Amino acid sequence: MNNKKKYFVLGTLFILPLLAYMFFASGVNNFIKLPRLNDAPVNVNGFQSMNGDSLRFKGNISILSFFGRDIDTSKVLAFNLKEKIYDKNKDFNDLQFISFISPGHQDEVSSFKYQINKTSDAYKWKFVELEPDRIKAVFSALGTDKKLSNDLSSDHAFIVGKDGYLRGRENDEDEGIKYAYDMSSIAELDNKMVDDVKIILAEYRLALKKNDKYE
Repeated sequence: MNNKKKYFVLGTLFILPLLAYMFFASGVNNFIKLPRLNDAPVNVNGFQSMNGDSLRFKGNISILSFFGRDIDTSKVLAFNLKEKIYDKNKDFNDLQFISFISPGHQDEVSSFKYQINKTSDAYKWKFVELEPDRIKAVFSALGTDKKLSNDLSSDHAFIVGKDGYLRGRENDEDEGIKYAYDMSSIAELDNKMVDDVKIILAEYRLALKKNDKYE
């Protein structure tokens, strides 16, 4: 092998791993951040669940859903969310599931939680009774392209970070900006929401490790 070929081979062996490292390092930096999609944080401070628990977004990763007055239909969809997202992640300390409902549906909610408890503990799933105007206000504050139905329900679930900002995808292959996840679609929950919840959990785990390192 002449000198030129030798130097070319040695250079390739050195440069290719370096380029690969730079590529994957930048991919990790992108991977561990689920983008913010709204201009201002959403606030639920002062809200209480039906069990009397005080709720807040700050310091918690929140999965939101809107049952409104259509509890029976919404809870059928929510069982998809339970199986794909809740059951796999309920042991993460700072994760909470919040569903907004209209007053007067305690029996339906109790039935839903009873069904959850058959396979996993329902303590992470909180239900908040709100009057119609307040449900609309919370939904509007998310700043999405989705709409509430006339019965104040939605087929979609939403991810809110510990900072109170809505999280999702800025460059989804199907929707462009992806604000929410269709609970009626097992494929969407399985192929997109599962991944995005993993990303936001990893983001906060990494932040905790960094804080521990420098404290």
